[in-house]
Amino acid sequence: MDTITPDALIASLKWRYATKVFDSSKTIPEDVWNALEDSLVLTPSSFGLQPWHFEIITDPELKKELLPHSWNQTQVTDCSHLVVFTAKLNTGNSEIADFLKRTAEVREVELDSLDGYGKMMSGFMAQMDNEQLLQWAKLQTYIALGQLMTSAGVLGIDACPMEGISQPEYDRILNLTKKGYTTSVACALGYRSADDKYAELAKVRFDKKDLLTRRS
Repeated sequence: MDTITPDALIASLKWRYATKVFDSSKTIPEDVWNALEDSLVLTPSSFGLQPWHFEIITDPELKKELLPHSWNQTQVTDCSHLVVFTAKLNTGNSEIADFLKRTAEVREVELDSLDGYGKMMSGFMAQMDNEQLLQWAKLQTYIALGQLMTSAGVLGIDACPMEGISQPEYDRILNLTKKGYTTSVACALGYRSADDKYAELAKVRFDKKDLLTRRS
């Protein structure tokens, strides 16, 4: 496997920022976007259950409809692609069964050989009510958000995570409830505008010594 250097990784992370103004004339190439979609699919999740769905929005009219429910943040309309991260409303034995079936197919093993893992997941789920399970699923979507933003930065694509959205209105417009999902968070992706003053501002972070403790 080819890898990037540690310096290249840090340079990519320093380059990225929460883009405030996108160049609406620029579109992410298909091959680059396909890689970003794959990065979403490859996101790790608790037990590997993937209790999410990703809505990829490029339709200009749909973006305009979402704009007033996004605090009128123009990233929604000016970005190349808007990703809405949605969490599964109900995760339970049916979803566990689907995942075990998929695991057996991919790894070419007998389904009953996964019974122990299935029981462990069921036991975990049984400890939580529906509200707790939904919160668990929503937290999983933030793992996907982080993976997408890091992947985008490495590929030279700008991104802006967005919690300032009306989840009920997004659910309504995207017809998510009928699909069994609810909005968690969104992320706009594309290319920064030359007019975005935030692109050149120094990144503000506390010193490493204040954030990390090494125990060896």
